[in-house]
Amino acid sequence: MLLELKNLSTEFKLKRGIVKAVDDISFTIDKGEILAIVGESGSGKSVTALSIMGLLQKPGRIASGEIIYKSQDLNKLSQKELQKLRGNRISMIFQEPMTSLNPVWRIKDQIMESIVTHMQVSKKEALARTIEMLDTVGIPSAAERANDYPHQMSGGMRQRVMTAMALACEPELLIADEPTTALDVTIQAQILELLYRMREKFHMAVLLITHDLGVVSEAADRVIVMYCGKIVEEADVRTLFTHPLHPYTVGLLQSIPQIDDDSDQRLYMIKGMVPNPLNMPPGCSFSDRCDHSMERCTREMPELQVIDGHKVRCFLYEEAKEGGVSGK
Repeated sequence: MLLELKNLSTEFKLKRGIVKAVDDISFTIDKGEILAIVGESGSGKSVTALSIMGLLQKPGRIASGEIIYKSQDLNKLSQKELQKLRGNRISMIFQEPMTSLNPVWRIKDQIMESIVTHMQVSKKEALARTIEMLDTVGIPSAAERANDYPHQMSGGMRQRVMTAMALACEPELLIADEPTTALDVTIQAQILELLYRMREKFHMAVLLITHDLGVVSEAADRVIVMYCGKIVEEADVRTLFTHPLHPYTVGLLQSIPQIDDDSDQRLYMIKGMVPNPLNMPPGCSFSDRCDHSMERCTREMPELQVIDGHKVRCFLYEEAKEGGVSGK
């Protein structure tokens, strides 16, 4: 096991109240595994990533829980100790490459900074490593493009630069936050193929954060579904797509357009809206939108239970803790 989150809760203290962006979640990532976290905007995916990286900004803070990386709790490390890990053993590709890259620094200088800091090599060696990484991620004429500024590159190229920067020190864990957002389908496929190849080459684990279930089906080994800061389902990717258990997951999958569907029926849409995080309803946070909601759901929050290795947070399966359960 490379990383383990134990009962992690992250909150934002605002004037109007406290928002629990991440609410008592636990999961593990093994070496070489691609674990995807999916959910709508505001479900807590990116805040989970920032919590792991120690990059939360005020008013955000980790309220409770542990983030165990190779037997050490990252919550207990100083900023200096975290800086030794960030960009080195644990690295992250951020959502927006144009805002994450410094617009007034050349590409080579931004990648070299991380290499010189963590690998203790000369600038000449760092430049050679930079060009090697740009070539590895598929940037043509890498030696020449290393002198470019971010605005001189396309969105897909900037995403590749971010990937090269994140992989430059050969991390053990790569966190990729929406790495294919705002890219066309062809570039999306290239970025996913790149992540998969880099996983094989560097034997690293990947935490893939996305709202795109198509991306998940192509890349992930295991999937966590989050809703309103909580994990509502967890399974291997094949099981989740063929036998989803939680009504929210079922709704997400039914909302995906099918290329072979020639019917004239409207695409399925989950009814209602995500509740206001400052005014969460009692009980299950999905109960107002759920077609299977019972009176109990509006009063109590179901526990995350395990059914044949498949985790689900739903009262529908309380009677089936023992034995197999098929999807709805």
